Amino acid sequence: MEYKLSKWDLSVLYPDYDSPELQKAFNMIEEQVAAFEGARNQLAPDMPAEQFVDVLKASESMTRIGNKLYSFAGLSFTADTQDQKAQALQARAMQFLAEIENRTLFFSLWWKDLDETNAKRLMDASGDYRYYLEAMRNFKPHTLSEPEEKIINLKNVTGVSALGNLYDSITNRYVFKMQVDGKEKEMTAAELFSYRYSADPAVRAASYQSQFKVYAEDGPILGQIYQTILRDWHNENVNLRKFKNAIAPRNLNNDVPDEAVESLLSVARKNVSIFQRYFKMKAKHLGMKKMRRYDIYAPIAASKKTYEWDAAVNMVLDAFNGFDPKVAELAKRVFDEKRIDSEIRKGKRGGAFCWSVLPDMTPFVLVNYQGTGREVATLAHELGHAMHAMLASHHSVFTFHSSLPLAETASTFAEMILIDKLLAEETDETVRRDILFKQMDDAYATIMRQSFFALFEKTAHEMVQKNASVDDLSAAYLENLKEQFGDALDVSDEFKWEWVGIPHIYQVPFYVYAYAFGQLLVLALYQQFKAEGESFKPKYLKILSAGGSEAPERILSEAGINIRDPKFWQGGFDVLENLVSELEKLPVAKPMKTNKPAAKKAKPVAKKPVKKAPVKKAVKAKKKK
Repeated sequence: MEYKLSKWDLSVLYPDYDSPELQKAFNMIEEQVAAFEGARNQLAPDMPAEQFVDVLKASESMTRIGNKLYSFAGLSFTADTQDQKAQALQARAMQFLAEIENRTLFFSLWWKDLDETNAKRLMDASGDYRYYLEAMRNFKPHTLSEPEEKIINLKNVTGVSALGNLYDSITNRYVFKMQVDGKEKEMTAAELFSYRYSADPAVRAASYQSQFKVYAEDGPILGQIYQTILRDWHNENVNLRKFKNAIAPRNLNNDVPDEAVESLLSVARKNVSIFQRYFKMKAKHLGMKKMRRYDIYAPIAASKKTYEWDAAVNMVLDAFNGFDPKVAELAKRVFDEKRIDSEIRKGKRGGAFCWSVLPDMTPFVLVNYQGTGREVATLAHELGHAMHAMLASHHSVFTFHSSLPLAETASTFAEMILIDKLLAEETDETVRRDILFKQMDDAYATIMRQSFFALFEKTAHEMVQKNASVDDLSAAYLENLKEQFGDALDVSDEFKWEWVGIPHIYQVPFYVYAYAFGQLLVLALYQQFKAEGESFKPKYLKILSAGGSEAPERILSEAGINIRDPKFWQGGFDVLENLVSELEKLPVAKPMKTNKPAAKKAKPVAKKPVKKAPVKKAVKAKKKK
């Protein structure tokens, strides 16, 4: 079949915003919750296991409908962040689901407070629900009273969640203008960012300058939103729930030990010299005395190779098929069932993500495809996420989706499968050279960049508690960049506004370390794959099939991986150091000739609608890198 750029089909969830089916879903949850509330008086330490499992099944049934409602609202919003009907549904769904959560809160509070003996008895009889129940009890020391928990749930709808979506509405309606080939071009953020990979250094600079000029205009406002989100995070998690620091709630939510995360970030910090060495070497291949931060993703070769959407899809599916036909067949379902939104549109959320709704439902994938090799890799990445969820479809709605750190395993591995295929088939040495350098560029973007985002978040959370201004945070971010790059790059002052353009730190604090965790884990797994060949595949697919049915540390320990050990994380950096050494052996080719228009040709302008977007709406950010 021929694949064409398209918009996804959400009718498998509900036909439309005003459809009877959608209203029926709201009514069904109301009915099920009313019945579930009747179980409150049945909960007792000595209750029969069969009765307890029935309560869990009733809870899962409500959650399934709630997930569909939440997903329809969220996916509709991301498809067009300026659609007022989508915004209205978003607000309605979030308010409704928060109220439902409050009405069913009694169960989780009772479960966390249950004695250890009876908790173990009931967990042992709960089958696939066991780890869901175990993980819930981990939050016992940080759980408040029922009235307090209800207040927080309701407060979040019109508070921190609404702020996150106000940020989305503001930033996703930006329209940028930049001089391209002597003509002014109006573009979305996704189109603007594509110029960062241009062979022309002036164009690369203009892309960043266009973005930062726009973000700088709203920087004080976006910065205030961030400060408020951080204060809310601290008030709830540190002051009320008594977590020891700002990152600890994310670690517990991921069920990853604090020790493992600190080990990861510490080892990353110690290995900045690998990437600094790489950027100095890359500068020679670019014919530059010293690279600028604008040049970090500059292509080494003059290849302008692009891929039509059909070719890109088939390339990714072929790469997956070469690894395992089952993997390719799962990924193909995303296209066959019209679960992918691939075209560029104004108002559409930028970036890329995979959204898993239910275990038995093919996930939805969003990309903004423009034909570059990087975007082919992004497609492979997001399809890896989808395949991961589908492999875990035999689990319950509570246990099929893996924790954030392991959620990046299949996606990153999928990219590496694609890269291997490209290297094996590409005969043009300039393209091959570019692919090799892009591997290191991507490793920087996924490991070091994300690790230092997390380190900045730790600093920012501390600074906000000491009443730091937005300018203070911008200065701290510049210091963060200088530590990353040392004397390997020149970093211009305008990069102080880069942090206000990072959605993850607004929507899901400390999400970002999951990328570094996943990439370093995959480097270790991929080394095993190269060494073991076919015998590795069942072990790898078993890790993915576990989904979120077990603690990440337990899943990985079965594969012989100790995530608390700094030596494990260092092993990933050793692989990268070896790659840099291999690249250093390549002869420096004659630098490409480029047209070098003056940077002043870029005329960054933000064109904003006069009509303000409504602010009373909410949706949590899903995976987007």
